Amino acid sequence: MKLISFDLKADFAFFRKPDTNATINLSYNIIHRPAVLGILGAILGLEGYKEKGKLPQYYEVLKDVRIGIEPLNHEMGNYAKTTIKYSNTVGYANKGTNFLTEELTLVNPEYRIYLLLDEDDKYQKQLISSIQKGYAEFIPYLGKNEFTAWWNAESYKEYYFTEKPIEGERVKIKSIFYKKYILKNNTEAPFPDLLNFDDEETPFIYFERLPKGFDLALMQYDIAEFAYSNYLIKNAQQLDNLLFIDELNAYVQLL
Repeated sequence: MKLISFDLKADFAFFRKPDTNATINLSYNIIHRPAVLGILGAILGLEGYKEKGKLPQYYEVLKDVRIGIEPLNHEMGNYAKTTIKYSNTVGYANKGTNFLTEELTLVNPEYRIYLLLDEDDKYQKQLISSIQKGYAEFIPYLGKNEFTAWWNAESYKEYYFTEKPIEGERVKIKSIFYKKYILKNNTEAPFPDLLNFDDEETPFIYFERLPKGFDLALMQYDIAEFAYSNYLIKNAQQLDNLLFIDELNAYVQLL
């Protein structure tokens, strides 16, 4: 197994939330695992959605790839947003009147994508080669095809990692992590400690409900609670799928 990362960015992004209201469509702030799988599929040239109720080829091929996500160049976990208005004047879409819609769009989002890849799998082996070269078979995008995504081949990195056990100490987690609800003595765990690891950086905790996969019975997103913080995290031993990266002296969670 090989652990790699690359830095993915775009001028704009829109990861549509399914639970938005009629006046404005909202976007997830952090790219989620299903969206990353789509980008990896574009890099390999795998087919997307072709038939209602059927998962795309890229998902079937790549569903077992473990993925970690670290926001870059953000403001305490958040990205700047702007409202873009669209007008649809096609008759069959609006029954003779102009149909107006608004989308709250991310501005200059950037993410470090961690991938744990099996070099014995031909598709995953090809991913390593393509990402390292900065090559994609299809043009990847962040949520909408007009929001072209790219990465610099120089951002490609390989890491030595271990599944180092956590024994109660405070640890740094570089990626977003799945926030389990475990209650003990009326407190929720895992919980950030009151000491951030970089005194020059404003401490923050960011929470967001994000898709972590698909509910195959309902054919819709499987939503979970995630957190992202520059605090040192205690009770992190309750988190699953943490890998320790020696070079970073920190953990990442790959789901």
